[in-house]
Amino acid sequence: MNKYLRQLFTAVVALFVILGLSSTIIMAVRANALNNDPRNARSLYHQLGAYRGAILASDGTVMAKSEPVNDAFKYLRTYSNGPLYAPVTGFFSINQTADRGLEASRSMLLNGEADSLIWQRAKAMLTGTTNQGASIETSIDPKLQQVAYDQLGTRDGAAVAIEVNTGRILAMVSTPSYDPNKLATHDTKAASQAYNELSAGQNSPLINRATSQLYPPGSTFKTIVASAALETGDYQTDTKIPAGASYTLPGTATQLPNAEAQADGVNGQISLQEAVAWSSNTAFAQLGVKLGASKVSDMATKLGFGSTITIDGTESTGTPMTATASTFPSDPTDDKLALASIGQGDTTATPLQMAMVAQAIANNGKLMQPTLVDRVRAADLTVLSQTKPQTMANAFSKDSADKLTTMMESVVSEANPQLAIDGIKVAAKTGTAQIGTDNSAIDGWVIGFAPADDPQIAVAVLVHNTDVYGSLAAGPFMRAMMQEALQQ
Repeated sequence: MNKYLRQLFTAVVALFVILGLSSTIIMAVRANALNNDPRNARSLYHQLGAYRGAILASDGTVMAKSEPVNDAFKYLRTYSNGPLYAPVTGFFSINQTADRGLEASRSMLLNGEADSLIWQRAKAMLTGTTNQGASIETSIDPKLQQVAYDQLGTRDGAAVAIEVNTGRILAMVSTPSYDPNKLATHDTKAASQAYNELSAGQNSPLINRATSQLYPPGSTFKTIVASAALETGDYQTDTKIPAGASYTLPGTATQLPNAEAQADGVNGQISLQEAVAWSSNTAFAQLGVKLGASKVSDMATKLGFGSTITIDGTESTGTPMTATASTFPSDPTDDKLALASIGQGDTTATPLQMAMVAQAIANNGKLMQPTLVDRVRAADLTVLSQTKPQTMANAFSKDSADKLTTMMESVVSEANPQLAIDGIKVAAKTGTAQIGTDNSAIDGWVIGFAPADDPQIAVAVLVHNTDVYGSLAAGPFMRAMMQEALQQ
């Protein structure tokens, strides 16, 4: 009798083990494939019914979270101060796939479906509790983000701030912005109408102007030409280079003038430092031609031009968040090279890219990988991953970086004293790019870092389609951001 009981007990245990294994395989291992199967009519309910993890700022401020609601979808995605953080968070919508921001780049973690959360899913299944997604802790400084947003206001533009030694993105603002809450509503008609309105036209607020829009960088690009010159060893800060009041583009009758008389130099010559300080078009157009396209292009490439830059995520965590590749023309004729060397013509860049240029100069020539996520935590607060600083390139030497810093300090001390901050040395480069029909409008730029003698923060600000120089359109915004960052 005991023998039969033991056999029955063994059979029951075996069946329970098989049931447990099959349930684990279905609920955890094959969950992603089953949820994405087009024959699964409950996929939408599964996505919206999941307890999605929170997205947090560096001080714990909640940027996005899931709130329990009394409807078929169980949870509603909500965004605190939605327009402020929209370029960072992106949106999670009932009828639009998350395709931007951290909602897309960390979607699998936020939904609790990433491979790294398999044991959490298994634990939830065995205990009968709700499976919760991971929380994403970002590097965003809420106060700095707010200052940048307030400064840009209703203007069309973008601002990026980067921690110099690590590449952590401290602020990323794009204006005009949008409210992700309007897309997160469970009212499908309202969500569709909101998306159609927001996505209409070339000036859609859904576009992250900091990462996904290209602009001529104007004279901020002169920092790249100057770094290429310094790296040859043939140029120092006091090296005299050709300038003049006007320069005829090679092979054309087109005259290139300067905006300031000080940029003309003396007797057709100007020092490299004064050329940076007064943003001499005639000097840098000729310098670019003298260096040749290869040297300028190589330096631009080392600093990130020509490549899509991944800011966050991998294919295993969702849809990676990337920045559009900035461009420098390939094999340009000398006239086009001259224009490209002053950030006009076929040279284009994202605000993030130009913030990275400032960061590299501030960091002794070392370009850091820009990042938005500091760490990822499971619902039980276990740290699943933590971001470590990574070097993208050693673009130029410390000696060249020191000389560039000196020249960029003179941009403030000599030409733009309104950008100075009491008690803090500021290094900057302004830019005024002509755009539109007959060059009738301006993209105003500034890039910089501070303190220049111990760099902590690198900033780029763009104001699109303005009517004043970059020093006036964007300069005050950079100054305000630096003041906020350095007083903390």
